[in-house]
Amino acid sequence: MKSAFRRFFEDDGFLEVECGQLQRSPGNETHLHALATQVMRPDGAIETLYLHTSPEFAAKKLLAAGETRIFDFARVFRNRERGALHATEFTMLEWYRVGEPYEKLMEDCAILLAEAARAAGSAMLSYRGVTADPFLPPERLTVSEAFARYADLDLMATTPNGVPNRTHLAESARQSGIRIADDDSWSDIFSRVMVEKIDPHLGIGRATILCEYPISEAALARPKPSDPRVAERFELFACGVELANAFGELTDAAEQRRRFQADMDAKERIYGERYPIDEDLLQALPLMPPTSGIALGFDRLVMLATHAPHIDQVMWTG
Repeated sequence: MKSAFRRFFEDDGFLEVECGQLQRSPGNETHLHALATQVMRPDGAIETLYLHTSPEFAAKKLLAAGETRIFDFARVFRNRERGALHATEFTMLEWYRVGEPYEKLMEDCAILLAEAARAAGSAMLSYRGVTADPFLPPERLTVSEAFARYADLDLMATTPNGVPNRTHLAESARQSGIRIADDDSWSDIFSRVMVEKIDPHLGIGRATILCEYPISEAALARPKPSDPRVAERFELFACGVELANAFGELTDAAEQRRRFQADMDAKERIYGERYPIDEDLLQALPLMPPTSGIALGFDRLVMLATHAPHIDQVMWTG
């Protein structure tokens, strides 16, 4: 499967890269947790470095330096994650296209789903009895449409002008049968609706591309030019399993810093810790041309193509 994917990228003019795994910042999303290590310098000084949760920061520095199409089968590490679909160490396939819209990544996903199935000798993707045809074009569904269809909830009404209204979303979610805690934020409630009401319905029969996330859930994505309330972000689902997360990449360093700081403030409030911000990345962003990028959980796709019920079954070692 990896060989088939390499052929696809190389035939399309991509360069394979190997981003360093030890970083000063492992990423700055609230609910992503990193593994830390201490490095002793020649002068005896101790520095804390992190095993990266994604090669994204390093990859963007390469794009700022002039690369235009790159991919990386990266070994990545995430703490506090273990289960049928989660491993502490796993393979993240990331690729980036300079000067191309993020819809092009949607086309890539459709091709790679079919390539994965062919390489595995499978006619269908499957996970615990749920199937999806990898040879059918994926369904495209906006987050707003998904909330209306599966939760009977008007999502955009709860974030007027892109500003989340926690009270409005909490009331709407309760009416849809979602239990809300007093200290849940708008994002917490959004995630709970996604997990309980939306995700199980996605990628059934064929893959689903869930797109146009509210701008508050944009992470590293830029606003959509035609509707700044939402971001150029999509996720790929098959058999109810999230496989990939894609962005039209944000290059506004000031806005990216604001998002990083807000996420680290939330992380400190919830988990009592925060990670450094990668200043080199923020300096590189203004030099990076318009780019679309995506991260795909390679092991999860192998699971679906081989019908494995647990991620441990598709890993060579553990």
